[in-house]
Amino acid sequence: MEQLQLFTEERRLFEILCSTILLKQGFKAVKANGGSPGIDKVTIKEYEKNLDEELIQLKTELISWTYKPQPVRRVEIPKPGGAGVRLLGVPCIRDRVVQASLKLLLEPLFEPIFSDSSYGFRPGRSQKQAVKSAQEIVQTGKEFVVDIDLSKFFDRVNHDRLITRLSKIVEDKRILRLIGITLRSGVMTNGSVIPTEEGTTQGSPLSPLLSNVVLDELDKELERRGLQFCRFADDCNIFVGSRKSAERVMQNITKFIENKLKLVINSEKSKVAKSKFVKFLGMTIITGTIAISVVSMNRAMEKVKELTPRGTHQTINQTVVTINKWYEGWANYYNMTQYPAQLNRIEAHIRRRLRSRLVDQQKSKRNLYNKLVKRGVSKKTARVVYGNKARWALSHTRAVERAYPNRWFIDGLGLKIKSDAKLKHWFELNKWIIMT
Repeated sequence: MEQLQLFTEERRLFEILCSTILLKQGFKAVKANGGSPGIDKVTIKEYEKNLDEELIQLKTELISWTYKPQPVRRVEIPKPGGAGVRLLGVPCIRDRVVQASLKLLLEPLFEPIFSDSSYGFRPGRSQKQAVKSAQEIVQTGKEFVVDIDLSKFFDRVNHDRLITRLSKIVEDKRILRLIGITLRSGVMTNGSVIPTEEGTTQGSPLSPLLSNVVLDELDKELERRGLQFCRFADDCNIFVGSRKSAERVMQNITKFIENKLKLVINSEKSKVAKSKFVKFLGMTIITGTIAISVVSMNRAMEKVKELTPRGTHQTINQTVVTINKWYEGWANYYNMTQYPAQLNRIEAHIRRRLRSRLVDQQKSKRNLYNKLVKRGVSKKTARVVYGNKARWALSHTRAVERAYPNRWFIDGLGLKIKSDAKLKHWFELNKWIIMT
Protein backbone atom coordinates (compact mmCIF):
# COMPACT_ATOMS: atom_id res chain seq x y z
CA MET A 1 0.00 0.00 0.00
CA GLU A 2 2.95 2.37 0.65
CA GLN A 3 4.09 1.76 -2.91
CA LEU A 4 0.58 2.53 -4.11
CA GLN A 5 0.43 5.79 -2.18
CA LEU A 6 3.61 7.01 -3.89
CA PHE A 7 1.89 7.40 -7.23
CA THR A 8 -1.65 8.31 -6.24
CA GLU A 9 -0.91 11.94 -7.05
CA GLU A 10 0.55 11.09 -10.45
CA ARG A 11 -2.26 8.93 -11.80
CA ARG A 12 -6.00 9.28 -11.91
CA LEU A 13 -8.16 7.05 -9.76
CA PHE A 14 -9.20 4.61 -12.46
CA GLU A 15 -5.59 3.89 -13.44
CA ILE A 16 -4.78 3.22 -9.78
CA LEU A 17 -7.72 0.85 -9.51
CA CYS A 18 -6.50 -1.09 -12.54
CA SER A 19 -3.02 -1.60 -11.08
CA THR A 20 -2.13 -5.15 -10.06
CA ILE A 21 -0.80 -3.71 -6.78
CA LEU A 22 -4.24 -2.50 -5.70
CA LEU A 23 -6.11 -5.50 -7.12
CA LYS A 24 -3.82 -7.81 -5.13
CA GLN A 25 -4.52 -5.80 -1.99
CA GLY A 26 -8.20 -6.13 -2.79
CA PHE A 27 -7.88 -9.91 -3.02
CA LYS A 28 -6.06 -10.03 0.33
CA ALA A 29 -9.00 -8.17 1.91
CA VAL A 30 -11.47 -10.60 0.32
CA LYS A 31 -9.47 -13.60 1.55
CA ALA A 32 -9.25 -12.17 5.07
CA ASN A 33 -13.04 -11.74 5.20
CA GLY A 34 -13.70 -15.24 3.87
CA GLY A 35 -17.18 -16.16 2.76
CA SER A 36 -18.91 -18.48 0.33
CA PRO A 37 -18.77 -18.32 -3.49
CA GLY A 38 -21.14 -16.42 -5.73
CA ILE A 39 -23.30 -17.73 -8.55
CA ASP A 40 -20.25 -19.06 -10.46
CA LYS A 41 -19.44 -21.32 -7.46
CA VAL A 42 -15.73 -20.34 -7.57
CA THR A 43 -14.27 -20.38 -4.05
CA ILE A 44 -11.56 -18.08 -2.70
CA LYS A 45 -9.16 -21.02 -2.60
CA GLU A 46 -9.84 -21.90 -6.25
CA TYR A 47 -9.47 -18.27 -7.34
CA GLU A 48 -6.14 -18.00 -5.54
CA LYS A 49 -4.65 -21.00 -7.38
CA ASN A 50 -4.17 -18.85 -10.49
CA LEU A 51 -4.22 -15.47 -8.78
CA ASP A 52 -1.73 -13.67 -11.04
CA GLU A 53 -3.53 -14.79 -14.19
CA GLU A 54 -6.93 -13.93 -12.70
CA LEU A 55 -5.82 -10.42 -11.72
CA ILE A 56 -4.23 -9.76 -15.10
CA GLN A 57 -7.47 -10.83 -16.77
CA LEU A 58 -9.46 -8.62 -14.40
CA LYS A 59 -7.16 -5.67 -15.12
CA THR A 60 -7.52 -6.21 -18.88
CA GLU A 61 -11.32 -6.29 -18.64
CA LEU A 62 -11.42 -3.15 -16.51
CA ILE A 63 -9.18 -1.18 -18.85
CA SER A 64 -11.07 -2.29 -21.97
CA TRP A 65 -14.47 -1.82 -20.29
CA THR A 66 -15.41 -5.41 -21.02
CA TYR A 67 -15.68 -6.11 -17.30
CA LYS A 68 -19.25 -6.95 -16.32
CA PRO A 69 -20.08 -7.83 -12.71
CA GLN A 70 -22.26 -10.89 -12.35
CA PRO A 71 -25.54 -10.86 -10.41
CA VAL A 72 -25.15 -11.50 -6.70
CA ARG A 73 -26.42 -14.70 -5.11
CA ARG A 74 -29.40 -14.00 -2.83
CA VAL A 75 -29.14 -15.35 0.73
CA GLU A 76 -31.85 -15.07 3.37
CA ILE A 77 -30.71 -14.81 7.01
CA PRO A 78 -33.37 -15.12 9.74
CA LYS A 79 -33.62 -12.02 11.91
CA PRO A 80 -33.36 -12.42 15.71
CA GLY A 81 -36.62 -13.25 17.44
CA GLY A 82 -38.22 -14.58 14.27
CA ALA A 83 -38.85 -11.08 12.91
CA GLY A 84 -38.65 -12.03 9.24
CA VAL A 85 -35.46 -12.43 7.20
CA ARG A 86 -32.56 -10.20 6.22
CA LEU A 87 -31.71 -10.27 2.51
CA LEU A 88 -27.98 -10.54 1.83
CA GLY A 89 -26.13 -10.76 -1.45
CA VAL A 90 -23.00 -12.77 -2.21
CA PRO A 91 -20.99 -11.45 -5.18
CA CYS A 92 -18.57 -13.67 -7.09
CA ILE A 93 -14.95 -13.61 -5.89
CA ARG A 94 -13.68 -11.56 -8.86
CA ASP A 95 -16.41 -8.97 -8.28
CA ARG A 96 -15.55 -8.88 -4.58
CA VAL A 97 -11.93 -8.19 -5.54
CA VAL A 98 -13.01 -5.19 -7.62
CA GLN A 99 -15.26 -3.88 -4.85
CA ALA A 100 -12.64 -4.39 -2.15
CA SER A 101 -10.12 -2.53 -4.33
CA LEU A 102 -12.61 0.31 -4.82
CA LYS A 103 -13.08 0.48 -1.06
CA LEU A 104 -9.30 0.69 -0.48
CA LEU A 105 -9.09 3.42 -3.10
CA LEU A 106 -12.03 5.56 -1.96
CA GLU A 107 -12.05 5.15 1.81
CA PRO A 108 -9.09 7.53 2.40
CA LEU A 109 -10.90 10.18 0.36
CA PHE A 110 -14.12 10.04 2.40
CA GLU A 111 -12.81 9.34 5.90
CA PRO A 112 -11.72 12.97 6.55
CA ILE A 113 -15.20 14.32 5.75
CA PHE A 114 -17.23 11.79 7.72
CA SER A 115 -18.75 12.85 11.05
CA ASP A 116 -17.05 12.13 14.38
CA SER A 117 -20.45 10.81 15.51
CA SER A 118 -20.45 8.06 12.86
CA TYR A 119 -18.97 4.75 14.02
CA GLY A 120 -20.11 1.99 11.67
CA PHE A 121 -17.80 0.30 9.16
CA ARG A 122 -14.98 2.77 9.62
CA PRO A 123 -11.30 2.03 10.34
CA GLY A 124 -10.43 2.42 14.01
CA ARG A 125 -14.08 2.73 15.08
CA SER A 126 -16.36 0.19 16.74
CA GLN A 127 -19.73 -0.52 18.29
CA LYS A 128 -18.23 -0.25 21.76
CA GLN A 129 -17.00 3.26 20.99
CA ALA A 130 -20.47 4.21 19.79
CA VAL A 131 -22.10 2.92 23.00
CA LYS A 132 -19.48 4.70 25.11
CA SER A 133 -20.15 7.94 23.24
CA ALA A 134 -23.90 7.54 23.81
CA GLN A 135 -23.24 7.03 27.52
CA GLU A 136 -21.18 10.23 27.72
CA ILE A 137 -23.94 12.23 26.04
CA VAL A 138 -26.60 10.86 28.40
CA GLN A 139 -24.39 11.71 31.36
CA THR A 140 -24.55 15.39 30.32
CA GLY A 141 -28.30 15.32 31.02
CA LYS A 142 -29.63 14.56 27.54
CA GLU A 143 -31.53 11.41 28.53
CA PHE A 144 -34.32 11.57 25.94
CA VAL A 145 -33.58 9.64 22.77
CA VAL A 146 -34.93 9.94 19.26
CA ASP A 147 -34.45 6.34 18.15
CA ILE A 148 -34.60 6.22 14.35
CA ASP A 149 -35.04 2.94 12.51
CA LEU A 150 -34.73 2.98 8.73
CA SER A 151 -36.90 0.41 6.99
CA LYS A 152 -34.90 -1.83 4.61
CA PHE A 153 -32.22 0.82 4.28
CA PHE A 154 -29.77 -1.14 2.11
CA ASP A 155 -32.56 -2.14 -0.26
CA ARG A 156 -33.83 1.43 -0.73
CA VAL A 157 -30.72 3.50 -1.40
CA ASN A 158 -31.40 5.80 -4.36
CA HIS A 159 -28.68 5.20 -6.98
CA ASP A 160 -28.84 8.65 -8.56
CA ARG A 161 -28.52 10.43 -5.20
CA LEU A 162 -25.65 8.13 -4.21
CA ILE A 163 -23.69 8.74 -7.42
CA THR A 164 -24.29 12.49 -7.08
CA ARG A 165 -23.00 12.38 -3.52
CA LEU A 166 -19.93 10.40 -4.60
CA SER A 167 -19.20 12.83 -7.43
CA LYS A 168 -18.63 15.66 -4.94
CA ILE A 169 -15.42 13.92 -3.86
CA VAL A 170 -14.64 11.53 -6.73
CA GLU A 171 -13.79 13.51 -9.86
CA ASP A 172 -12.89 10.54 -12.05
CA LYS A 173 -16.17 9.76 -13.81
CA ARG A 174 -14.90 6.30 -14.82
CA ILE A 175 -14.94 5.28 -11.14
CA LEU A 176 -18.49 6.57 -10.82
CA ARG A 177 -19.49 4.64 -13.95
CA LEU A 178 -17.97 1.44 -12.56
CA ILE A 179 -19.83 1.85 -9.26
CA GLY A 180 -23.05 2.43 -11.19
CA ILE A 181 -22.51 -0.80 -13.15
CA THR A 182 -21.86 -2.64 -9.89
CA LEU A 183 -25.01 -1.28 -8.25
CA ARG A 184 -27.11 -2.41 -11.22
CA SER A 185 -25.57 -5.90 -11.56
CA GLY A 186 -28.79 -7.59 -10.44
CA VAL A 187 -29.69 -10.37 -8.03
CA MET A 188 -30.12 -14.05 -8.85
CA THR A 189 -32.84 -15.81 -6.89
CA ASN A 190 -34.46 -19.15 -7.75
CA GLY A 191 -32.54 -19.24 -11.02
CA SER A 192 -33.86 -15.88 -12.25
CA VAL A 193 -32.02 -12.56 -12.43
CA ILE A 194 -33.87 -9.60 -10.90
CA PRO A 195 -32.67 -6.12 -11.95
CA THR A 196 -31.52 -3.82 -9.13
CA GLU A 197 -32.81 -0.32 -9.78
CA GLU A 198 -32.22 0.81 -6.20
CA GLY A 199 -30.32 -0.34 -3.10
CA THR A 200 -26.82 -1.57 -2.35
CA THR A 201 -25.99 -5.23 -1.79
CA GLN A 202 -25.84 -5.90 1.93
CA GLY A 203 -22.90 -8.24 2.35
CA SER A 204 -20.69 -6.88 -0.45
CA PRO A 205 -17.27 -5.26 0.31
CA LEU A 206 -18.22 -1.84 -1.05
CA SER A 207 -21.70 -1.56 0.48
CA PRO A 208 -20.61 -0.38 3.98
CA LEU A 209 -18.66 2.56 2.54
CA LEU A 210 -21.53 3.49 0.21
CA SER A 211 -24.00 3.37 3.11
CA ASN A 212 -21.85 5.82 5.04
CA VAL A 213 -21.70 8.11 2.01
CA VAL A 214 -25.51 8.09 1.84
CA LEU A 215 -26.04 8.67 5.57
CA ASP A 216 -23.30 11.27 5.86
CA GLU A 217 -25.91 13.66 4.49
CA LEU A 218 -28.06 12.87 7.55
CA ASP A 219 -25.03 13.38 9.82
CA LYS A 220 -24.34 16.78 8.30
CA GLU A 221 -27.97 17.83 8.75
CA LEU A 222 -27.96 16.79 12.42
CA GLU A 223 -24.71 18.68 12.98
CA ARG A 224 -26.14 21.75 11.22
CA ARG A 225 -29.05 21.67 13.68
CA GLY A 226 -26.65 21.40 16.62
CA LEU A 227 -27.91 17.97 17.69
CA GLN A 228 -25.83 15.36 19.49
CA PHE A 229 -26.13 11.85 18.08
CA CYS A 230 -24.47 8.49 17.61
CA ARG A 231 -24.82 6.54 14.39
CA PHE A 232 -23.64 3.03 13.57
CA ALA A 233 -24.59 2.21 9.99
CA ASP A 234 -28.38 2.74 9.76
CA ASP A 235 -28.84 2.63 13.56
CA CYS A 236 -29.05 6.26 14.71
CA ASN A 237 -29.86 7.71 18.15
CA ILE A 238 -30.28 11.46 18.71
CA PHE A 239 -30.06 12.76 22.29
CA VAL A 240 -31.94 15.79 23.67
CA GLY A 241 -32.87 17.18 27.07
CA SER A 242 -36.68 16.93 27.05
CA ARG A 243 -39.48 14.85 25.61
CA LYS A 244 -40.98 17.86 23.87
CA SER A 245 -37.70 18.58 22.08
CA ALA A 246 -37.33 14.90 21.20
CA GLU A 247 -40.79 14.74 19.62
CA ARG A 248 -40.08 17.88 17.61
CA VAL A 249 -36.75 16.46 16.39
CA MET A 250 -38.41 13.16 15.45
CA GLN A 251 -41.01 14.97 13.35
CA ASN A 252 -38.49 17.22 11.56
CA ILE A 253 -35.84 14.57 10.94
CA THR A 254 -38.44 12.12 9.66
CA LYS A 255 -39.43 14.68 7.02
CA PHE A 256 -35.78 15.22 6.07
CA ILE A 257 -35.07 11.50 5.73
CA GLU A 258 -38.17 10.69 3.72
CA ASN A 259 -38.36 13.82 1.56
CA LYS A 260 -34.67 14.58 1.03
CA LEU A 261 -32.88 11.23 1.35
CA LYS A 262 -35.78 9.27 -0.23
CA LEU A 263 -35.58 6.66 2.54
CA VAL A 264 -38.36 5.22 4.71
CA ILE A 265 -38.72 5.45 8.48
CA ASN A 266 -40.01 2.34 10.23
CA SER A 267 -42.64 3.99 12.42
CA GLU A 268 -43.23 0.80 14.43
CA LYS A 269 -39.62 0.54 15.56
CA SER A 270 -38.76 4.25 15.74
CA LYS A 271 -39.67 5.99 18.98
CA VAL A 272 -39.04 8.77 21.48
CA ALA A 273 -38.17 7.55 24.97
CA LYS A 274 -35.76 7.89 27.86
CA SER A 275 -32.43 6.17 27.21
CA LYS A 276 -33.19 3.36 29.67
CA PHE A 277 -36.03 2.25 27.38
CA VAL A 278 -33.98 2.36 24.17
CA LYS A 279 -31.79 -0.42 22.77
CA PHE A 280 -28.69 0.82 20.97
CA LEU A 281 -26.39 -1.82 19.47
CA GLY A 282 -27.69 -4.35 21.96
CA MET A 283 -27.08 -2.11 24.96
CA THR A 284 -29.10 0.32 27.09
CA ILE A 285 -27.95 3.43 28.96
CA ILE A 286 -29.49 3.37 32.45
CA THR A 287 -28.89 6.47 34.59
CA GLY A 288 -25.64 7.04 32.74
CA THR A 289 -24.37 3.46 33.00
CA ILE A 290 -24.13 0.81 30.29
CA ALA A 291 -26.27 -2.33 30.56
CA ILE A 292 -27.18 -5.18 28.26
CA SER A 293 -30.65 -4.51 26.91
CA VAL A 294 -33.59 -6.67 27.97
CA VAL A 295 -34.03 -7.84 24.37
CA SER A 296 -30.38 -8.92 24.12
CA MET A 297 -30.56 -10.72 27.47
CA ASN A 298 -33.69 -12.62 26.41
CA ARG A 299 -32.10 -13.59 23.10
CA ALA A 300 -29.01 -14.86 24.94
CA MET A 301 -31.16 -16.97 27.26
CA GLU A 302 -32.92 -18.46 24.23
CA LYS A 303 -29.56 -19.11 22.55
CA VAL A 304 -28.36 -21.05 25.61
CA LYS A 305 -31.53 -23.15 25.45
CA GLU A 306 -30.95 -23.77 21.75
CA LEU A 307 -27.35 -24.90 22.39
CA THR A 308 -28.36 -27.29 25.18
CA PRO A 309 -31.33 -29.22 23.74
CA ARG A 310 -32.98 -32.22 25.35
CA GLY A 311 -32.69 -35.63 23.76
CA THR A 312 -29.49 -34.83 21.86
CA HIS A 313 -26.90 -37.46 20.93
CA GLN A 314 -24.17 -34.88 21.47
CA THR A 315 -21.97 -35.54 24.51
CA ILE A 316 -21.84 -32.93 27.23
CA ASN A 317 -18.19 -32.21 26.35
CA GLN A 318 -19.19 -31.53 22.74
CA THR A 319 -21.98 -29.28 24.00
CA VAL A 320 -19.50 -27.29 26.08
CA VAL A 321 -17.27 -26.78 23.02
CA THR A 322 -20.28 -25.40 21.12
CA ILE A 323 -21.27 -23.15 24.03
CA ASN A 324 -17.72 -21.82 24.38
CA LYS A 325 -17.58 -20.95 20.69
CA TRP A 326 -20.76 -18.87 20.98
CA TYR A 327 -20.30 -17.46 24.47
CA GLU A 328 -16.74 -16.22 24.01
CA GLY A 329 -17.83 -14.03 21.11
CA TRP A 330 -21.03 -12.92 22.83
CA ALA A 331 -19.36 -12.08 26.13
CA ASN A 332 -16.39 -10.31 24.51
CA TYR A 333 -18.87 -7.81 23.11
CA TYR A 334 -21.40 -7.59 25.94
CA ASN A 335 -18.63 -7.49 28.53
CA MET A 336 -18.96 -3.71 28.24
CA THR A 337 -21.94 -3.92 30.61
CA GLN A 338 -21.40 -2.18 33.93
CA TYR A 339 -23.76 -4.65 35.58
CA PRO A 340 -21.72 -7.88 36.06
CA ALA A 341 -24.80 -9.68 37.40
CA GLN A 342 -26.07 -9.78 33.81
CA LEU A 343 -23.15 -11.97 32.75
CA ASN A 344 -23.64 -14.03 35.91
CA ARG A 345 -27.25 -14.65 34.94
CA ILE A 346 -26.32 -16.02 31.51
CA GLU A 347 -23.54 -18.17 32.95
CA ALA A 348 -25.79 -19.48 35.72
CA HIS A 349 -28.35 -20.41 33.06
CA ILE A 350 -25.67 -22.27 31.09
CA ARG A 351 -24.62 -24.23 34.17
CA ARG A 352 -28.20 -25.05 35.11
CA ARG A 353 -28.99 -26.30 31.61
CA LEU A 354 -25.89 -28.51 31.78
CA ARG A 355 -26.80 -29.77 35.27
CA SER A 356 -30.23 -30.63 33.93
CA ARG A 357 -28.55 -32.66 31.18
CA LEU A 358 -26.44 -34.46 33.79
CA VAL A 359 -29.54 -35.27 35.81
CA ASP A 360 -31.29 -36.55 32.69
CA GLN A 361 -28.40 -38.86 31.86
CA GLN A 362 -29.24 -40.98 34.90
CA LYS A 363 -31.92 -43.42 33.83
CA SER A 364 -33.45 -43.80 37.28
CA LYS A 365 -33.70 -41.87 40.52
CA ARG A 366 -31.68 -44.60 42.20
CA ASN A 367 -28.86 -44.12 39.70
CA LEU A 368 -28.99 -40.37 40.27
CA TYR A 369 -28.92 -40.84 44.04
CA ASN A 370 -25.85 -43.10 43.81
CA LYS A 371 -24.14 -40.66 41.44
CA LEU A 372 -24.63 -37.74 43.82
CA VAL A 373 -23.38 -39.71 46.82
CA LYS A 374 -20.36 -40.86 44.82
CA ARG A 375 -19.57 -37.20 44.09
CA GLY A 376 -19.48 -36.35 47.80
CA VAL A 377 -23.07 -35.36 48.55
CA SER A 378 -24.37 -36.64 51.90
CA LYS A 379 -27.01 -39.39 51.74
CA LYS A 380 -29.47 -37.16 53.57
CA THR A 381 -29.04 -34.32 51.05
CA ALA A 382 -29.10 -36.69 48.08
CA ARG A 383 -32.50 -38.09 49.08
CA VAL A 384 -34.09 -35.04 47.47
CA VAL A 385 -34.08 -36.99 44.21
CA TYR A 386 -36.82 -39.26 45.54
CA GLY A 387 -39.28 -36.39 45.74
CA ASN A 388 -41.58 -35.41 42.91
CA LYS A 389 -39.15 -32.90 41.43
CA ALA A 390 -38.67 -32.92 37.66
CA ARG A 391 -35.21 -32.76 36.07
CA TRP A 392 -35.31 -28.96 35.74
CA ALA A 393 -36.24 -28.49 39.39
CA LEU A 394 -33.60 -31.01 40.49
CA SER A 395 -30.92 -29.12 38.57
CA HIS A 396 -31.32 -26.23 41.01
CA THR A 397 -31.26 -28.27 44.24
CA ARG A 398 -28.45 -28.14 46.79
CA ALA A 399 -27.65 -31.82 46.13
CA VAL A 400 -27.01 -31.40 42.39
CA GLU A 401 -25.23 -28.06 42.80
CA ARG A 402 -22.89 -29.59 45.40
CA ALA A 403 -22.19 -32.58 43.20
CA TYR A 404 -21.46 -30.31 40.23
CA PRO A 405 -20.23 -27.01 41.70
CA ASN A 406 -19.54 -23.98 39.54
CA ARG A 407 -15.80 -24.60 39.54
CA TRP A 408 -16.27 -28.13 38.17
CA PHE A 409 -17.66 -26.76 34.93
CA ILE A 410 -14.46 -24.76 34.43
CA ASP A 411 -11.89 -27.32 35.62
CA GLY A 412 -13.77 -30.48 34.66
CA LEU A 413 -15.50 -29.53 31.41
CA GLY A 414 -13.49 -26.55 30.20
CA LEU A 415 -16.42 -24.13 30.27
CA LYS A 416 -15.10 -20.63 29.57
CA ILE A 417 -16.73 -17.84 31.54
CA LYS A 418 -16.17 -14.09 31.73
CA SER A 419 -18.01 -12.75 34.75
CA ASP A 420 -15.73 -13.74 37.66
CA ALA A 421 -12.92 -11.33 36.78
CA LYS A 422 -15.41 -8.57 35.99
CA LEU A 423 -17.22 -9.14 39.29
CA LYS A 424 -13.94 -8.92 41.19
CA HIS A 425 -13.10 -5.67 39.41
CA TRP A 426 -16.59 -4.32 40.11
CA PHE A 427 -16.36 -5.13 43.83
CA GLU A 428 -12.94 -3.45 44.02
CA LEU A 429 -14.39 -0.29 42.49
CA ASN A 430 -17.49 -0.32 44.72
CA LYS A 431 -16.27 -1.83 47.97
CA TRP A 432 -16.41 1.55 49.69
CA ILE A 433 -20.18 1.56 48.96
CA ILE A 434 -20.57 -2.02 50.20
CA MET A 435 -18.67 -1.29 53.42
CA THR A 436 -20.76 1.78 54.24
